[in-house]
Amino acid sequence: MIRQLIVSYVLLVGVALAAFTVPVAFTLTAQLRGDTEQTVRREAQTMAVLLADGDPSARELLNRNVEAYAEQGLGRIEVLPASEAPTGTEEHWGDDTLQVTVPAQGRDGDLVGAVRITYPTKELTDRLWTIWGFRAILAVAVLAVAVGIGALVARRLTRPLRQLNDMASKLSDGDLTARAPVTGPQETQTLARTLNQAGERLDTLVASQRIFVADASHQLRTPLTALRLSLDNIADGVDDEFVREDVEQATAEVVRMSRLVNGLLVLARAEAKVTAAEPLALPEIVSERLAVWRPAADERGVAIALRLDADERPLVLTSPGHLDQVLDNVLSNALEVSPDGSTITVRIESRGDTVTLAVLDEGPGMSDAEKSRAFDRFWRGQGLTGRSGSGLGLSVVKQLVTDDGGKVMLEDAPGGGLTVLISLRASQRSGG
Repeated sequence: MIRQLIVSYVLLVGVALAAFTVPVAFTLTAQLRGDTEQTVRREAQTMAVLLADGDPSARELLNRNVEAYAEQGLGRIEVLPASEAPTGTEEHWGDDTLQVTVPAQGRDGDLVGAVRITYPTKELTDRLWTIWGFRAILAVAVLAVAVGIGALVARRLTRPLRQLNDMASKLSDGDLTARAPVTGPQETQTLARTLNQAGERLDTLVASQRIFVADASHQLRTPLTALRLSLDNIADGVDDEFVREDVEQATAEVVRMSRLVNGLLVLARAEAKVTAAEPLALPEIVSERLAVWRPAADERGVAIALRLDADERPLVLTSPGHLDQVLDNVLSNALEVSPDGSTITVRIESRGDTVTLAVLDEGPGMSDAEKSRAFDRFWRGQGLTGRSGSGLGLSVVKQLVTDDGGKVMLEDAPGGGLTVLISLRASQRSGG
């Protein structure tokens, strides 16, 4: 839009310049040529009078004028006989000359000859080029100034629109606190107020939803815990194998519901952004979580390997507790899809301003369609154990990593399987 405004402004100035400068230049050109023709014609008429007089003194004066013209470089005067004389005054513009021919008539009206003056016009042509060149340079300078003024005016006029666009971009990125300043013309002020009101309304609605989810999840934890304890007590006191199987299925559903409630709590807290990021040692956090998950992996015959340069101890900017929850969700998913006897590999690499944490499994992997939906809430993949998750694991991972200024992606692992690639901001305080 800025470019279009500048082009429109420059075109308007250009048309105004052309409408004023070109006619003036043509008028000056015509005036200078007319003055030159009039002067040369007047001199030729004077010479023709001398030629027509026929008096020796007049003839001598004519000869002196011819010689003076030649000596001073003013042009060339020719006396033509009656046989070559035109019946009227003739004027002809050549490339570098102006030729004026005036007939001379005697007292009896007979044509006695003609005087032809050939006047050099190079000086006049140079002067005309100077006039046109000056106006061309002036026009270019004015257009250059117009471009600068147009850019300033365009940026000033479009600043409110750019601010509204920035606000809309922040809202689309999930920053519901973004607001646009109410500036500019009345129309953009009205639009800014409308968008700000919409943003405030949206922020209030989303905040209410988060509070509701958090409160509901918190309130559900107690009855679910009580229900699980009751089911465990029932299972301990029942000898019927069929009843015990039903109780175990009910217990499994309660466990799944508890995981779902816990995931909702984690997601609500993550979206609330209640903690600030601080430098934390990534290898120590990873080692601690791997130690927690290794017993579960050993039961499945799955190995967990950590790949880390011994000289590196990178620090990352993250909120306390975020990486613990991220690793728990990622390792849980990896263990769920890993076949017996396979290996889960965890790699840590420093890449300039970022530290990359990669978790690779040897499971079936995901198709491109599944990868595109994996971060959607309540989307469930099917693990090798036949149990489906809550559908919040990767949603929680993405929310926590994004809140810490990082990124998370899903890629195919070499040789099959899935790679969860997490990029985190490196702390300025070196850990190695």
